[in-house]
Amino acid sequence: MVVETSIRRRRAAYRKGYRGEWLAALALMLKGYRIVARRFRTPLGEIDLIAKRGNLVAIVEVKARPTLEEAMEAVSPFAQRRIDAAADLWLARRPDYARLSLRYDLVAILPGRWPVHVKNIYSA
Repeated sequence: MVVETSIRRRRAAYRKGYRGEWLAALALMLKGYRIVARRFRTPLGEIDLIAKRGNLVAIVEVKARPTLEEAMEAVSPFAQRRIDAAADLWLARRPDYARLSLRYDLVAILPGRWPVHVKNIYSA
């Protein structure tokens, strides 16, 4: 019984995360970004979205939280290090992107609102 509840919770969290990332990608595409990768996973960390616009590559963390402040606080220094390590690995595998500008962004998925895009949430 406990295992079933745990599985249900994980599935619900996965669906919520997937919907949030889909909505974030849509919002970014409407702003002129091209999504070049989704859910890029490495042993070092994960990147929710990687988007490109012009000569800029945006490493995007997507957070679904009740408020913008909570979403911003959820990108902790530990999370930043993991995202940065994954970004370094992604760039090392794509030398043509390594010449472009790199920025770390946040897209906050807030209840009843269009996603909020916060540019340059932190510097690596």
